[in-house]
Amino acid sequence: MSKKLIASRLKDLDRADSYGQWRELALELDRLEGADAWKQDETSDDYDYLLIRERLRLMRELRRRGDVRELTFHLAEGLHGNLGNTSSPLLYGYARIGTKRLIEEYVDEAARCLDYICVGDFPNFSDDEKVLFFKRTGASFGRSALLLSGGATLGMFHLGVIKALWENGLLPRVLSGSSAGSIIAAMVATRSDAQLPAIFDPHGLNLAAFQRVSFVKMFRHGSTLMDSQRLEECLTANIGEESFVQAFERTRRILGVTVSPAELHQQPRLLNYLTAPNVLVRKAVQASCAIPGVFDPVTLLARDFNGEAVPYMRSKLWIDGSLANDLPLLRLARLHNVNHYIVSQTNPHVVPFLRDNVGRRRGLGNLTSELVKVAGRDVVKVAREHLNSYAAGRVVDKLNDILQQRYSGDVTIFPAHTPRQLMRMLANPSAEDIRQYIRAGERATWPKIERVRMQTRISRAFEDCLQWLKDRAEERQLSKLRPRIKSVRPARTTAELEISARTHS
Repeated sequence: MSKKLIASRLKDLDRADSYGQWRELALELDRLEGADAWKQDETSDDYDYLLIRERLRLMRELRRRGDVRELTFHLAEGLHGNLGNTSSPLLYGYARIGTKRLIEEYVDEAARCLDYICVGDFPNFSDDEKVLFFKRTGASFGRSALLLSGGATLGMFHLGVIKALWENGLLPRVLSGSSAGSIIAAMVATRSDAQLPAIFDPHGLNLAAFQRVSFVKMFRHGSTLMDSQRLEECLTANIGEESFVQAFERTRRILGVTVSPAELHQQPRLLNYLTAPNVLVRKAVQASCAIPGVFDPVTLLARDFNGEAVPYMRSKLWIDGSLANDLPLLRLARLHNVNHYIVSQTNPHVVPFLRDNVGRRRGLGNLTSELVKVAGRDVVKVAREHLNSYAAGRVVDKLNDILQQRYSGDVTIFPAHTPRQLMRMLANPSAEDIRQYIRAGERATWPKIERVRMQTRISRAFEDCLQWLKDRAEERQLSKLRPRIKSVRPARTTAELEISARTHS
């Protein structure tokens, strides 16, 4: 009976229409397959359960005692993103939902302690001291980012990943995109939470990015395969005319777009509100989508002192960001204190080598990927030794850039590509195509939701607490300026506030 019931529930899981339905079925399967017993047993060789148990006991004791100074001391000393190897992929491969109860209780208690410090009224611990604690300890702990890869039309899969994360309150504020991924990232980063649902409606999007040029024009004028003007019109309709800094100041989302140089003596760049604040987002995205031979290289535009759009680095041309830096991990770490990466990967030359690196398989996909990298490096070395042509050498160098990149993150979400999808990579998707891509992205994300929730819970609590303290400081300042108004927004009690259960935009 049990085997038949499991088989039936597995079929139901494949047909689930929502994450809530999928989650209930997954929890039932965990019970039927014995994963619940594994969760309850805190022991494992895959993490330091003795350390986690002791840290949990200490946090609970200090919070219940109300000793805020000693509590902040121990949190500042002991909160680390992967303390005791608790973020190991192996710990998320036994069960469909969640991991060891001890780890879940530890993460919940850490977030509860942060909430307690944030909203508690302590005579010997001022709001200024709270802000200093949250800034310093939050900087040490780090934050998460969502990185969207290239993949031409296949990149519409990212919309489903975004939808699943956003509906569950897990969409990071830091977003990065390359090529097709830059389109989706920019659409999100230029919209507020109230505007965001519109991008999941295929009829509300301009989908006509691809228009082939005539063969006569290609051969007579050395034109590219696709009409770059049509792409620019599509991006303008979907993204608008904001610069990076304008989009950031309006939505508070941090957008990064990767571009590659079209010529020598330039390095790949991550454009954002810090490195290129006045560059127009749509032009950066157009450059990141400029696949050589498919779209023309792009000169960026930026707003000058008077707000007029003018060429940015006038003599420089930029092309597809995926060629040299599909996932700008190091730059995000340096600029935005990111140390946890959620990757949505759709590049057709990468996905066949990816496998979920969870459970007892111990990263088969990563092993395959590494073998490809080693073989590719040897081929490139031989080619460089035997090619004297300068142009041929540059081609080999570009190939080496593509082969040697890292294409996965701490959590990697990817689709199952089909031959039909590959053949339509440079075709405009229909509204029904977009619906299918969104559903595929959602379904691929659902099995990762609880892992993302657990691994980002503490960093989200840091961000929410800092935002709440900032809002309260502004309220108090307004109350001083307008004495007739007791408060613009009344202070909330701990019972009323669930700071770490959502992400503040």
